[in-house]
Amino acid sequence: MQRAVVQGSKRGLAVLAGVTAASGMGLVYALENSVSASGDNVHPYALPWSHSGPFSSFDIASVRRGYEVYKQVCAACHSMKFLHYRHFVDTIMTEEEAKAEAAEALINDVNDRGAAIQRPGILTDKLPAPYPNKKAAAAANNGAAPPDLSLMALARHGGDDYVFSLLTGYLEPPAGVKIDDGKAYNPYFPGGIISMPQQLFDEGIEYKDGTPATMSQQAKDVSAFMHWAAEPFHDTRKKWALKIAALIPFVAVVLIYGKRNIWSFTKSQKFLFKTVKGREPPKHQ
Repeated sequence: MQRAVVQGSKRGLAVLAGVTAASGMGLVYALENSVSASGDNVHPYALPWSHSGPFSSFDIASVRRGYEVYKQVCAACHSMKFLHYRHFVDTIMTEEEAKAEAAEALINDVNDRGAAIQRPGILTDKLPAPYPNKKAAAAANNGAAPPDLSLMALARHGGDDYVFSLLTGYLEPPAGVKIDDGKAYNPYFPGGIISMPQQLFDEGIEYKDGTPATMSQQAKDVSAFMHWAAEPFHDTRKKWALKIAALIPFVAVVLIYGKRNIWSFTKSQKFLFKTVKGREPPKHQ
């Protein structure tokens, strides 16, 4: 009787644990795929990015072109303070190319005597910021300091889709909407009024590899570059996931066999209690 009660309680706990786990997974899925309702901006379309699959990697050629877009267009106002030239090595550039790219930049530094100087960049330097501080950035942009783009692709709801839609979604303002000088109307930006005028135009730059620099191509490439900059370990993470997934069946077999080997003796034991003569329990009168 007692054994049946114990087995029933174990079964109930297992069912409860299963229901809790399923509910938790359902909640995580719902939160990840939820739609944030808002009445003052348009939600971006879900685009088929080449790196969006669970086992997909970045299109390195696109990332490299995206850096060209950032360097020639975005870097005039936006910084990437968490990105260093060493991150380019063996990813989107060779070591020699990365060194040459760093040497083109002028880095503010101090010499041995403490005097301010400017020197050519090296691999350990981060990408130079266009302004010395936020107040200078705001003063040069109608009071709105351009945000740092290092983590922007992961910091905004919609990620790459949001960045692409924001760069290509400039429209004429609706009737009755007043736009101040230096601002623009973009339905993908919260509130619709953005302090950054349209920056990308067809053939606005020239790609080194000869790819036609249409506005959508530039937006696609710089979106890929921004995602790579925010997550440079993206491809490595997925490679490790594949390796671990390949090992799971072997580890599972070892663990199941070990469990059965250890518990088979314990579960097969039989306890038999015998009364020793002279040590009989007292009989109740």
